[in-house]
Amino acid sequence: LTQLVAQWIQGINWSARKDDEVFRLAVADLNLNNEILETEKITISVEFVDGNNPFQAVQEACELMNRGILALVSSIGCMSAGSLQTLADAMHIPHLFIQRSPAGTPRSACPPTSRVPGTDDYTLMVRPPVYLNEVIMQVVSEYSWQKFVLFYDSDFDIRGIEDFLDSTSQQGMDVSLQKVESNINMMITSLFRTMRVEELHRYRDTLRRAVLFMSPATAKAFITEVVETNLVAFDCHWILINEEISDYDLQELVMKSIGRLTLVRQMFPMPQNTTQRCVKHNHRINTSLCDPKNPKAQQLEITNRYIYDTVLLLANTFHRKLEDRKWHSMASLSCIRKNSKPWQGGKSMLDTVKKFGVSGLTSFLEFTDNGTNPNIFFEILGTNYGEDRGRGVSRLATWDPVHGLNGTLTDRKLENNMRGVVLRVVTVLEEPFVMVSENVLGKPKKYQGFSIDVLDALANYLGFKYEIYVAPDHKYGSLQPDGQWNGLMGELVFKRADVGLSALTITPERESVVDFTTRYMDYSVGVLLRKAERTVDMFACLAPFDLSLWACIAGTVLLVGILVYLLNWLNPPRLPMGSVSSTTLYNSMWFVYGSFVQQGGEVPYTTLATRMMMGVWWMFALIVISSYTANLAAFLTITRIENSIQSLQDLSKQTELPYGTVLDSAVYDQVRSKAMNPFERDPMYSQMWRMINRTGGGDNNVEESKEGIRKVKYGRFGFVWDAAVLEYVANNDEDCSFYTVSNNAPDRGYGIAMQHGSPYRDIFSQRILELQQNGDMDILKLKWWPKDSPCDLYSSVQTRQRGNALDIHSFAGVFCVLAAGVVLSCLIAMVESWWSRRKGSRVPSKEDDKEIDLEHLHRRVNSLCTEDESPHKQFSTSSVDLTPLDMDALPAARQALEQISDFRNTHITTTTFIPEQIQTLSRSLSAKAAAGFSAGFGSGGGGGGGLQDHRTGGVGPFRQRAPNGGFFRSPIKTMSSIPYQPTGPGPNFGYGNDPDRGTSI
Repeated sequence: LTQLVAQWIQGINWSARKDDEVFRLAVADLNLNNEILETEKITISVEFVDGNNPFQAVQEACELMNRGILALVSSIGCMSAGSLQTLADAMHIPHLFIQRSPAGTPRSACPPTSRVPGTDDYTLMVRPPVYLNEVIMQVVSEYSWQKFVLFYDSDFDIRGIEDFLDSTSQQGMDVSLQKVESNINMMITSLFRTMRVEELHRYRDTLRRAVLFMSPATAKAFITEVVETNLVAFDCHWILINEEISDYDLQELVMKSIGRLTLVRQMFPMPQNTTQRCVKHNHRINTSLCDPKNPKAQQLEITNRYIYDTVLLLANTFHRKLEDRKWHSMASLSCIRKNSKPWQGGKSMLDTVKKFGVSGLTSFLEFTDNGTNPNIFFEILGTNYGEDRGRGVSRLATWDPVHGLNGTLTDRKLENNMRGVVLRVVTVLEEPFVMVSENVLGKPKKYQGFSIDVLDALANYLGFKYEIYVAPDHKYGSLQPDGQWNGLMGELVFKRADVGLSALTITPERESVVDFTTRYMDYSVGVLLRKAERTVDMFACLAPFDLSLWACIAGTVLLVGILVYLLNWLNPPRLPMGSVSSTTLYNSMWFVYGSFVQQGGEVPYTTLATRMMMGVWWMFALIVISSYTANLAAFLTITRIENSIQSLQDLSKQTELPYGTVLDSAVYDQVRSKAMNPFERDPMYSQMWRMINRTGGGDNNVEESKEGIRKVKYGRFGFVWDAAVLEYVANNDEDCSFYTVSNNAPDRGYGIAMQHGSPYRDIFSQRILELQQNGDMDILKLKWWPKDSPCDLYSSVQTRQRGNALDIHSFAGVFCVLAAGVVLSCLIAMVESWWSRRKGSRVPSKEDDKEIDLEHLHRRVNSLCTEDESPHKQFSTSSVDLTPLDMDALPAARQALEQISDFRNTHITTTTFIPEQIQTLSRSLSAKAAAGFSAGFGSGGGGGGGLQDHRTGGVGPFRQRAPNGGFFRSPIKTMSSIPYQPTGPGPNFGYGNDPDRGTSI
């Protein structure tokens, strides 16, 4: 791996640190590029030295030459560069010198260095020669200046403009030189302290034309100071020349200056396409340096650009040396030894650097035979006359050493000059046209607003200044009975003010006594109303359906429940064995209601008629629930509340809501004239005038607009006023409680009032038209009437910024229904608990539960068998239905055992006889009951396996055995015998062999 070493020496300051960053970034980019260096890498060593200490620079360079270097790159001033040049010539080390001026001041040409005759110059000037003298001479000649002042800062070497001063002297120009001290404020103060008034006037006249040779930072401070001290006038023209003027500095200088400003700076012709700017032949430049939109690229200094291109040029030189196989290894050179030999490969390396160029951040870097860079271009930028901040900057011309000036510099004459004029402005506070922005005790009030912005735009362009005050009576003014005008109009009529500015409309009466500019904003009448309060509906969830529809749905639920019960009563369903459900009316109603609210039911209906009925009911419930859900979503999303007042016509037709305006205002006069004038009588305005003029206008009218707005906010009132003012008030209301209704057809406009015969009217009108034409007036409007307003100005009800979300008031009805259901359930539970305790007090004690229940069952069965001895007696369809009776559950199921009291008319809950209790039951059965069962149990073991065929046995009301070993009633009403086995203990008792089998009745 061959190490290629480049050394860079620079001055220690902030700019040097920035050079160091770009230098390292360039090396890193090239080390990643395998097309240039392939497997080789560049190794660098950076040393910071004092720019004013040539000995330190030479000492650092000698120490690095001992290590072995191939090239020396320096970003430093002329003083240290001369010493490095001598060392490089002695050691045959190529030295690429990038001149840096101190503190960003314009460059001055470095004085020539004494060299030994016949030796080669190993120092290459990376930056082109200084052409500032030629450029400034061309610009001054184009402007035809004959007298001007040349300002230069303390860091600038005045010897750099000797050629320019000689040229101006030869052409008879009067040029004054003045040095700008570091403390600019003290310098300006000393001028005012030492000069007399006549001398200051002559000095101000001299400052109308000036050339600045200074750094951008010093220029900004100097321009700011002279503008604030009023040393320069609106017709001044200054030229700033410096190679190092960035885009940011350019905008700052334009913002701080007045009059006309011309700037001359170095430029680098680059392609507009970003890809072409960043890709140069076989190398891609870092995007942060070549993309003009990148903030880092915008802050690049000229020396930064030349440093990057220098590293790129050296890398290409090393690449060609390696390809030609003419590489000379680095030698350790000693500057101390007297007979030290120079580097043998220095001459070859220098010739290769001069032979080829490279495209980079400075467009194209190459060297002539004498070691200079011939490529340099200047651009000349300029502004027009004006004090308008942020005014545009355009390129006027370009300059290069070959073609000279390319373009023309035209000095446009100043028109409509109002420099030095101070206008007295009277106003009336009216939001958002004129408002107090700052009111500090002991200081003049500061104002803001749309009209103030328009006035500032005119002042910045025309150059005047103004003093503003509020009309003494805070009124716009009207013609009084004695023929005098009051308010703002009176101030203009009596010549106490030059300009009247506020929400002032142009009317024929006013225009007869004062002059108006062209309108700067349209005017229309509007009315400010309070939005209707959103009513609270506790049962908003019921709103999707009408009350009659809810009644029909409730009736349908009852009707279908009754029909389902009747269908099951006519054709009883076969319930599964062990089912605890029943088909009572209560259960049928509950099942229908549960299916309607999509919660299901627990009663299984198996008959075809019932299923058909329920299928149709489910379809009905699906449609109803779906329709309710969809309508509820739409109802909660869209507010269908409308206000009766949606236009001025609606306002005039109603009489319930009182409305009025400011007494003796332009709106008051407009409504009165349109209502009373027979030639333009408008029915709408006639009706409005009757309301406004009720009882002589004292009831519904107010003295000030703020009072009318306050009446709307805290009462039932409509305020008729300027639509623009009302829109601003509605936009900036904290509660968004206002909405406006206006006439969309403007019939007049707002203007600036001046004294009758004022010489400024035409100038103001012309500038207002320019503001409207270039869109500046629209920008000012958007500042005070933004399009994205937080409030809805045209909705007559309160709206929410986040949509129509449900609140607790809209859903209170649902919670009320739930609360009522909870209370009713608790009451029913209390009644049931009381009834159960009352009924349970008559039940026998727990010890006798089994015996009493068994005896009770024994008597009922004995009675049943006795009554049905006749072979022709049949059971009724509503007679006994016995299923397993669980003896273990008998003590805990007293309520269920009470239902066995009437077998023929009621359904009986099941109870199972477990084997241990069969013995007790058999002993309890009477002989009469036993005799009613013909034949006994067989001797087979277990269950019912040993029973005789009950179809041929004794007579009884049962026909078949149940699956669990008991009996159930046959739907065939034929008397059959019931096999029976005596209950005496013995080995023939089948149930004793199977403890898990029981006997059921």
